[in-house]
Parts: sequence; C-alpha cells; structure tokens
Amino acid sequence: MRLPDLLRWLWCALLAGRTRSLLSALGIAIGIASVTTLTGIGEGLRLYLLESFSQFGSRLIAVSPGKSETSGGPQGLLASSRPLLLLDADILRRLPGIEAAIPVVQGQGEVRTGGLTRQTAILGTNHQAAAGWRFALAQGRFLPADDSAMPRAYAVLGATVARELFPSGNAPGAVIRVGDRRFRVMGVMLPKGQFLGFDLDDMVYIPAAHAQALFNQEGLQEIDLIYQANYSEAQISASIKQLLIARHGAEDFTLFSQQDMLTSLDKILTIVKAAIGGLGIISLLIGAVGIFSIMSIAQQERIPEIGLLQALGCQRSWILLLFLGEAMTLALLGGILGLSLLLAIQKLLSLLLPALPLTLHPLYLLLALLCSALVGLAAGIAPALRAMRQDPVVALRGE
Repeated sequence: MRLPDLLRWLWCALLAGRTRSLLSALGIAIGIASVTTLTGIGEGLRLYLLESFSQFGSRLIAVSPGKSETSGGPQGLLASSRPLLLLDADILRRLPGIEAAIPVVQGQGEVRTGGLTRQTAILGTNHQAAAGWRFALAQGRFLPADDSAMPRAYAVLGATVARELFPSGNAPGAVIRVGDRRFRVMGVMLPKGQFLGFDLDDMVYIPAAHAQALFNQEGLQEIDLIYQANYSEAQISASIKQLLIARHGAEDFTLFSQQDMLTSLDKILTIVKAAIGGLGIISLLIGAVGIFSIMSIAQQERIPEIGLLQALGCQRSWILLLFLGEAMTLALLGGILGLSLLLAIQKLLSLLLPALPLTLHPLYLLLALLCSALVGLAAGIAPALRAMRQDPVVALRGE
C-alpha cells in the first residue's frame, strides 16, 4: 500500500460516516475549548493578581504588630505587647538603605462638604506614601513633610471621592470635614483602581496622627518600608529586626516581604490554574471515549475490508496505520474546531465580560492541537491493534 492509497482510504472512511465523524470531532472540540478557556482564565487571573500586588513595587517590607508564628498569616492577627508607633516609623526611616517609611492607619468615616456627604475609607499616612506606593496626582500636591506627631490638617482625595464631592473639579484648596475634624484639600489622586477588593480611588488620605485621633487608636496597623535597590531583602530585614527588638525589648512584630508574598501567591495561583484546567480535561476525556467507541464500531464494521486487504498482501503495520490515522485525523479536526470555538468564546466574553482576565498564549493553542492528536492516538490504539491482529480467513468468512 502506498501513502496516497492510505490518504484516500482515510478520506473515504471519514466521508462514509459524516454524522458519526462530526459528532466525534465535536466531542474533542468541546474538550479542547473547555481546557484552553479554563486554563486561559486561570493564567489571566494569575497575571492579574500578580500585577495588582506588583503595582506597589517589589522592594517593599511591611512591619505589622504582633508576632505571627507562621509566615503568610493575616497581618496584625495577634496583639502586640507594644504597638507600632509613629516614632518607630520615624526611626526606621533613618536606617541605611531605607527610602521611605510609610505609617498606615485605616478606617471608615463620613466626609462632608458643601451639603454633600459620602461614607468612604480613610487612610492615615505621611508625605512619602505617594512616591513609595507609586501613586500619581491629577491635581495639587500630596501631604506635606510635616512633623509626624503634629502634622497640619491637610487631606488628599481619591479620584472617586473628588468626583462625587466636587463635580466641578475645584477640590484643591477646599475645606472638608472628615468625621468631626476639618481638613483642607491639598490634591486629588489619579485613578488607581482596585486592589484585592479595596477601591483605592474611593479613599481620603490624611496624616497618620490625625487618623489615630479620629479612630481613637494608639498604634499603627502597619509600617511599609521601601528599600533601595542596592540593598538585599535579607540585609534590610535584619536591620529592621535589630532596631525594633532594641526598642520593644522583644520580637513582638512580623515582617512581610513583598517578594515573599508574590512568590507564595504565584505558587497558589499556579495550583489553582492547574485545578481549573483539570476540570476541562474531563470534557476532553469524554471526547476520547467517543473516539474510542466510534473506532471500535468501525473496526467491527470493516472486518471484511481488513480481511480483503490482508489477502491482497497488505502488511499488518499498514492496517494499524489506517486505524490510528483515522483516529488522529478525527481528533485533529476536533482540535481545529475547538480552537475556532475558543476564538468565538473569547469574542463573546470580551463583549459580555470585558473585565474577565483571559490570557491565550500561542503556546497553549499549539499544546491544545498536540493534546488532541495524542487523545486520538490513545483512543485509537486498542481498535487499531484489534484490526491489525484480525485473522484474514475468519474476516473473509464473515464476508
């Protein structure tokens, strides 16, 4: 048997059962589309969250009150024997290699001006927060570099708060009331978006000392430290621990490295992506079962043909190739149909759910086609082996 004869036999075999071939290919197509779509969503989610964490920079170490015995626990879960103070942030700022020390006090409060009222998040911090967290201003300036213990009553508005309270855009210089305190607006932030469910635009930034008084808090919820690029994370962490232990008398705080958080998050999301892809593989396995069933039926129907081919001198290896080729062709057609379906799903999702993270890497598409071919090969092996081992005498007697 020659190669053209093999290809012609495959073509005739596929056309002989058009509906059956189409249904088999459709089963693989649904499986391929499911695997690729779910894996793409998982990869898009992973990249989206990593990008969200990275928007504050990678050279960041957060100091939280309370000693956590396991890494990665919630910040401030355990009460500290001594709270973190503004003075701690001022002293940490003087450490070699520290670019910025940003105190954090957060709460909810009412903001009022000109008869308009809005309930929003209030973040107490200092003048280094904008540069340290990579925030940019649309109008005015950020908080001034005042004495951390006695700062002036200035505020900076997030983009959403500024739009709601000052529709005309004249926020800088205006006076607002945050809780029971008066603040003069210094500036308005450029839109920053959301971070893990927190709307960074629906927020008012005020000096940390005023936030402590507003929320009746003695200590800070966190101190974010930005270190210079020519220092290693281990060096900075050791310096921070040494200084705070000397001040507090014990290690009653926990350090969280941005790099550690990114690494842990990447590992978790990779596992989630694999689990999501595993759900799609179930559909692919169902398609493989369909091809196996079709090829088993075809092998039984073509017993006389197999016997005739063997009687004419066709080698058993060619018979094996005939059946494996048909199974792989069905699977590849299903793979191509699945990728076409995938592109249609992507267009539909981009219209209905534009915020849904979906990343389709060309490598995934090639792997999808390879996977479909392997599925066809695996599903066609058993029927092909049975066809190859068919006794020609018994086959021709059946005819």
